[in-house]
Amino acid sequence: MALESWAVASLKRREEVLKRLETTIWPWDNPSLSRSGRVCAFLEDLTITQGKLHGSKLRLRRFQKDFVDHVYRTVEDGRRPVRTAVLSVGRKNGKTQLAAGLALAHLCGPEAEPRGEVYSCANDRAQAGKIFTEMCALIKNHEYLRARINILQHSKTLIDLETGSQYVALSREAKTKLGLSPNFVVHDELGSSEGRELFDAMNTAMGSRVEPLMLVISTQAAEDIAPMSQLIDYGLRVKAREITDPTFHLALYTAPIDDDPWIPETWKKANPALDDFRSLEDVERQAQQAQRLPSLENAFRNLILNQRVAAEVRFMERTAWKACGKKPEIPDGAKVWAALDLGATRDMSALILIYKDYDQIFHVRPYYWLPGDVKARTDADRVPYDTWAKQGHLTATGEPGTDPAAIARKIAELNGKYRIQGLAFDRWRIADLRRELNAISCPVQLVEHGQGFKDMSPAVDILERLVVQQRIRHGNHPVLQWNAFNAVVVKDPAGSRKLDKSRSVGRIDGLVALAMAFSLALLKAEPDIDVRALIA
Repeated sequence: MALESWAVASLKRREEVLKRLETTIWPWDNPSLSRSGRVCAFLEDLTITQGKLHGSKLRLRRFQKDFVDHVYRTVEDGRRPVRTAVLSVGRKNGKTQLAAGLALAHLCGPEAEPRGEVYSCANDRAQAGKIFTEMCALIKNHEYLRARINILQHSKTLIDLETGSQYVALSREAKTKLGLSPNFVVHDELGSSEGRELFDAMNTAMGSRVEPLMLVISTQAAEDIAPMSQLIDYGLRVKAREITDPTFHLALYTAPIDDDPWIPETWKKANPALDDFRSLEDVERQAQQAQRLPSLENAFRNLILNQRVAAEVRFMERTAWKACGKKPEIPDGAKVWAALDLGATRDMSALILIYKDYDQIFHVRPYYWLPGDVKARTDADRVPYDTWAKQGHLTATGEPGTDPAAIARKIAELNGKYRIQGLAFDRWRIADLRRELNAISCPVQLVEHGQGFKDMSPAVDILERLVVQQRIRHGNHPVLQWNAFNAVVVKDPAGSRKLDKSRSVGRIDGLVALAMAFSLALLKAEPDIDVRALIA
């Protein structure tokens, strides 16, 4: 009974507050404001709840106001064209607070609609709770919102008593997202997501709303194939006017990869709130640690400079590889060298052709085969095999396992177009391929190439030197590039190196084949040549 009496008293107090405030003209109610102006006014009526500015009203910085202005701008009919908005900055630049404020604007502020559905999404329950916690703090520090919104702590749910709208925090572990009809979704830290299932589920659920909005707010991902990277790359193409899409807006704050990472001018490019509410002292501390401990440099670049750099130390330096991205050109009838990394039953297989032109530039052309159901493999590995197959960058065989006969037919076709001088292979299942080549009378010479330190160390050295010297043209083939950025090398006690599939973060088949092809062309064909002199 005591609990029931408390609930009645609490409801009565709410009603008294709402009645007292019902005639209040709130800053966002000003009819002279634009749509984005109303959103900004709502945000700036909220109170900061933590940090050195605790207790003061939120004041949007220029970069935040610019973002809001672009996202909530309207066209002639008064509607907002933007449906997907991406904001990417370094850590601790107020992303969570801005996202929480915008979620409230759509739940109970100037962007609210009757029986709206607002969601925040994250990779796990702990991350999903961050925006919810911030929203609760903002509500509790605003008398009107505190009286208007029910907070259900156990289910991370907010209910607006006036419009009947609700907010729910979702994580990737949520059992189902079916039946949802969101008008606003904020996806927090998509850059660290292992997959895009939650993003796609929420993005496709917004179709029943008139003006839905998906807000993605995150630091950059480390990999090109990550969902966050794909959104950023799409946004950059929109900005460059390669694509016309008024429904997409990107705000990217990142330090160029070639800038000096240890100076404040570089830090500022990725941290627009630096020396404001983003602590300059903290960034200085992390920069000093990263300089002293090379193992921390990539994490500093990714999280603080907001660069697309893997936190782990990889074999291939991203900018060096991309500098070799010119389109390869191999004339018909040219002498070429080849190498094959033949996959196990369900693994990808990679065939690489290389051609050296008169300027001593090596032109690289890769071919890939992927067995199994391509959609299932795409979902399981969280790699866009299906897209690559549609674009012609790999062959999705649909067969349950590797088909040596199909690969043999491709080798024969290429040998008819060019003149394959030799094809390097490892011992794995080569008898199957040799049998299939003999069956179709393909005369390509097969040359065994070991996978241990003895054979692979000079091959790795050649590959690395040619990339650094920009003597390769690979055309930015996406599968080969994925292989290159996944690769990790290991050393033996003598300092010899080899590519290690078990320690790499994804498939490296094509890069292994590329190293073998260079080894065959530059070492095994002329074994007495000094490789350093050859590629100097």
